[in-house]
Amino acid sequence: MKVAAVVVTFNRRDLLEKTLAGIEGLTRPVDKLFIIDNASTDDTVEFLTSRQYATEHRVIRTKVNTGGAGGFTLGIEEAYKEGYDAFWLMDDDTVPQPESLAELLKGMESYREVRGAYPSFACSSVLWTDGNLCEMNTPAPVWDWARSLAAGYDWVDVKSCSFVSCLVTREAVAAQGLPYREYFIWYDDAEYTTRLSKLRSGIYVPASKVDHLLAQNRGVNYGDVNEQNIWKFEYGVRNQVSAAWSLRRPTLLAEMSENMLKQMWGKKIPLSLKLRLLKAGAKGLFFQPRKRMVADK
Repeated sequence: MKVAAVVVTFNRRDLLEKTLAGIEGLTRPVDKLFIIDNASTDDTVEFLTSRQYATEHRVIRTKVNTGGAGGFTLGIEEAYKEGYDAFWLMDDDTVPQPESLAELLKGMESYREVRGAYPSFACSSVLWTDGNLCEMNTPAPVWDWARSLAAGYDWVDVKSCSFVSCLVTREAVAAQGLPYREYFIWYDDAEYTTRLSKLRSGIYVPASKVDHLLAQNRGVNYGDVNEQNIWKFEYGVRNQVSAAWSLRRPTLLAEMSENMLKQMWGKKIPLSLKLRLLKAGAKGLFFQPRKRMVADK
């Protein structure tokens, strides 16, 4: 299986260097590395230019910042055109541990032996800087997730995950198209992997480990909404409502509403910000990007 790594970066040159060092230290190397530079304005361009890449690697610089969603869409599309079998997606603050890719591929092969085909995607155990599980990147298991463990396998079926070390198969992309680049940021990964799992479940491979260099180990929490970060939450709310509609899964909307009520209860969040979130949710009802398919040569 030929694997293309897709790394999306924006103005985080120091973190990007650590990500690339992790990729270069893999026991099973990637076959090609696609770095999508989302119009960075720091010294990312100079850093990438100064690196002596082998001819099999490629740096693509966008004219404007297209967000994580746009970057991953572009990376998958370009790698698909070049004929790669799987696309390993990660942000510029993800540091793969040496065996991470080898373990993902091992899990995928095990799944294929059992079920006759590869899973739609495989995801890693995402750890924070202290070695504990990263709360931001916990995959969502299927209802009978324990079935594979009971059978003695080293992986668990999941229905969605984040783009922090997610290995997507070519077959899944061919069947379900590309991510919605219009989502820009937040929930683009959950929607896409949920869509991919319509073809076949994904798997979580605990033996595959990556480090996520977040400033703090905390998931998305509506109790943290403030004037500085409200724009991210607006994208998240709009996109999750949109996904609930397009995927025909009203439980996604119920889930989000419950989290908002629980997490914002008792917090001194200004009414103006709460209204902005409601407005973002209303936008999501009418925000339905067109599914973009990819064509084989």
